[in-house]
Amino acid sequence: MAGRDRDEPDGMRRRLIGASLLTMLTSLTPGCALEADETTSLAQGVVWQIDEDHIDPHGNWDKLGVRDLLVQWTAVDGLSFLPGAGVPMAGRVPDWTRIADERWARNVIVGLAGRFDETTARAQVVDLVAQSVRLAAVRPPVHVAGWYFPVEIDPTWVDAAQLQPLLATLPRPLWVSVYDRANVGGRTLAKWLDTWLPKDVGVFLQDGCGVYARGPMTARKYADALSETLGKRRVRIIAEAFRPQAGGGFRAATSAELLPQLVAYKGYRVYLFDGPHYVSAELVDALLKDGSR
Repeated sequence: MAGRDRDEPDGMRRRLIGASLLTMLTSLTPGCALEADETTSLAQGVVWQIDEDHIDPHGNWDKLGVRDLLVQWTAVDGLSFLPGAGVPMAGRVPDWTRIADERWARNVIVGLAGRFDETTARAQVVDLVAQSVRLAAVRPPVHVAGWYFPVEIDPTWVDAAQLQPLLATLPRPLWVSVYDRANVGGRTLAKWLDTWLPKDVGVFLQDGCGVYARGPMTARKYADALSETLGKRRVRIIAEAFRPQAGGGFRAATSAELLPQLVAYKGYRVYLFDGPHYVSAELVDALLKDGSR
């Protein structure tokens, strides 16, 4: 695991935050919901990774400008959160109708079939695509703005190109997520993806800040490299809203930790990972307060 970047002096970072926030926060006050614009709101989307403890998401993420919801998956480890897909049902399912009425879920990118364990997911990718086709056919009662195949991609997956024909069977608009565990750099990552990823599939870049793999400005350079090669309309950023916790596991990022990420990614559509686990109402209010200073 790489440490924080050393090319981000505190003074420079403070100047960047201050200058950017003058534009971003002109009309942003606590309780004021903005349209999901990449230049005037702190975030445009929120991710929801469904599990048994987070089946009923509530939040005030719309205060930040969030209008998009990215659902990590609608079936995981062989259990479905959607009826009618021919996959065994989970013990509890979301109230999709209520979620569709939330201001932060005006546009929903629906995740398909996945696994909690990455190695297992990659080994079973053919089966997961087949499950995903069935899930897409019984779509949830929300405004579906796209689809997401939740088997995450990085350059250490030597067989990743096998996804090319499989992704062709899934509905559009379609998104996948990528990260760089090998630290090959943004340009190398972009060129590798361009050799096999279908041209009509978009990319969510996981910024790596949550595990200190890189700092916000380096993550921004990754996004710029992807945009240069793949086209900016195909690139969005997932801002990791967590940090390692003493003794193991993860905790929610503080406002001081998360705000520089959101400022650095100005101009991109940014999705908070993930809202129900890590982005509390108190953190939202702290981001607004700290950002307006």
